[in-house]
Amino acid sequence: REASAQHDHVLAGHRVGIERTVRVGHLLYTVTIGPNVRRHMTVELITAATPEIHEAMGRLLPQLSRSAAPMSEADVQRFLSQSGVHLFVFRSDTADAEGNHPILGMLSLATFEIPTGVRAWIEDVVVDEAARGQGAGQSLVVAAIEPAQKIGARTVDLTSRPSREAANRLYQRAGFQLRETNVYRVTLEKK
Repeated sequence: REASAQHDHVLAGHRVGIERTVRVGHLLYTVTIGPNVRRHMTVELITAATPEIHEAMGRLLPQLSRSAAPMSEADVQRFLSQSGVHLFVFRSDTADAEGNHPILGMLSLATFEIPTGVRAWIEDVVVDEAARGQGAGQSLVVAAIEPAQKIGARTVDLTSRPSREAANRLYQRAGFQLRETNVYRVTLEKK
């Protein structure tokens, strides 16, 4: 099954590019065309744990959080088996020296139903340091919005520290708006 969507990207009142996303099965292909810009990238929805996914998570998670504990293969399998969790990964269509298309970024979409409606949250967006600035984050975020909309979510939420200036600009370019709300947290001790 193939589906497509097209989005105009506007920055400061000027059109800076057109992003076209085409879905074929679990693969999402994104092409962004703008002034002197043309790139082809693949965002893939991961449905099963593999050694490649385990390796990519082990490489990417420390770039997101120094305090994140490494995930075992069983942890990755348990994470992916949750019905409301969707893991998207980004691959460049340009092969590396060995001919592989390594995973260069990932994003988790958590969806759940509560009495007031269906909710969707984007979490753990990370792009490999070597691949930043090439549109991977934007492609991941855009790809995660479609499944959230399909299950009936009216909004997609995410949080980002103010110090993550590049990430905050990315989310705003993708259509996210800053909300006036307080975020509270209680830290629980492990038992």
